[in-house]
Amino acid sequence: MDFSLTDEQNDLVKTLRAVLSRHATSAAVRGAADSEPGFDPGLWRVLTEEVGVASLAIPEEYGGAGVSWFETGLALEALGYYLAPSPLLASAVLAASAILESGNEEAKQRLLPGIAEGSRIAALAWADGRGTWSTSGSGITASAADAAGNPGGDAAAEQWTLTGTATLVLDGGSADTLIAVAVTPDGVGLFEVLDAGSVQRVNTPAVDTTLNFTTMTFSGVPARALLPDAAAALEKIRDIAVVAVSCLQVGTAQRGLDMSVEYSKQRVQFGRPIGSFQALKHRMADMLLQVETARTTAWAAAWSAGTEAADLPERAAAAAAWCSDALDHVASETVQLHGGIAITWEHDAQLVFKRAHATGQLFGQAREHRRRLGVLLGIMPQPAGAAPEQRERVSAVL
Repeated sequence: MDFSLTDEQNDLVKTLRAVLSRHATSAAVRGAADSEPGFDPGLWRVLTEEVGVASLAIPEEYGGAGVSWFETGLALEALGYYLAPSPLLASAVLAASAILESGNEEAKQRLLPGIAEGSRIAALAWADGRGTWSTSGSGITASAADAAGNPGGDAAAEQWTLTGTATLVLDGGSADTLIAVAVTPDGVGLFEVLDAGSVQRVNTPAVDTTLNFTTMTFSGVPARALLPDAAAALEKIRDIAVVAVSCLQVGTAQRGLDMSVEYSKQRVQFGRPIGSFQALKHRMADMLLQVETARTTAWAAAWSAGTEAADLPERAAAAAAWCSDALDHVASETVQLHGGIAITWEHDAQLVFKRAHATGQLFGQAREHRRRLGVLLGIMPQPAGAAPEQRERVSAVL
C-alpha cells in the first residue's frame, strides 16, 4: 500500500489550498459562520463548480467524477486546515453515501447529479434525542408507516409517512433534500423526505460555530423508502462518516501545529524567541508526531473506504479514535503555547480548540470507537444486544 499522492491528487490539494487561502481567511470564516446559511455560498460554488469537491466520490454514471472517498478525504483535510464551514461533509459524504448504499437505482439517478454539481444540498437526519447514531434503530425516535397508516407498512409501498424527531442534523437548515433514518417494527430504514418544506427545523447552537446543526421534527411527513432494511447499510455509512471526520480533524490539527510553530518564532521572552527553548521544542515535536500519525491513520481508512476494502470497519474505528485524541492533544497544546491570547475570541486558536471538542463527539467519542475496534479485533467481548450482522462481522475477523 503506497500512500504517496499521485500527481492528480497533489494538484487537487494545491488547487484547494489556493482557493481556500483566498476565500477562507479568518474574517471570511467568521462571517460565513455567522451568516444565515452558516457557510459562504460563493465559496461553495467555486469549490463545486471549479474544483468539483462534491463530485469526487460519486460515480460517473450519476454525474460525479468517479474517483473515491480518498480524494474526498483530501478535500476535507484542506477544509479542516482553513476551518472553513461547508456542506461537503453533510451533503457529499453523509447524504450521498446513504443514497449510494441504499442501492436504489432510481434515487441515485435522480438525486446524486445535483449533489455532485453542488446545486442540491442534502442532509441525513439520523441522530436520536441522546445525540447517538444508532445503526440498529435502538433509541431512534423517528418512525415510518405506510400510506395506509400501518406502522412498518409494506416494503413495496410507494409512499410512507414519517413521525418523530431527529437531532444534530448536520447542515439541515440549508438542505433542500432530506434523507431520514426511521424505525419500523421490522427494523430500521432509509427514507427520502418528499416534502422537505413541511419538516419543522430548529437550529441547534454548537460549541464550534463553523458547524451547523438542526433538530428536525416530522409530523406525518410524506416519504419514499430508499431501503426499508438498512441496518447493514448504516454500518457502512457510519464507517464512511467517521473516516471523513477523521480527515477533517487531521487538517485542523495541522493548522494548530503550524500556528504554534509560527507563533513560537515571533514571541520573544527573556530576549529569545520562545521556540528556541528546549522544553517547547519537545512539545511541538510531540504535536508533529500526533499530526503525522493521525494523517497516516486517516489516509489508511480513507483508502479502505475508497477501495471497498474488507478492513474498513477496523480502520475506520482506529482512525476515529486516534484522530480525535490527536486533535484534542494538539488543540490543547496550541492554546497553551499561545498563552492568554489563545482564549480570546479574536484569535483563531479558540476555533481549533472548539473544532476538536465538537468533532470529538460526532458519530461517537474516541473511547466508543476504541471499544468497537477491540470487539472487531476479538480482544474485547461482544456487547450484549449487538445486531446479528455485527456478530457475524466479529466472527469473520476472528
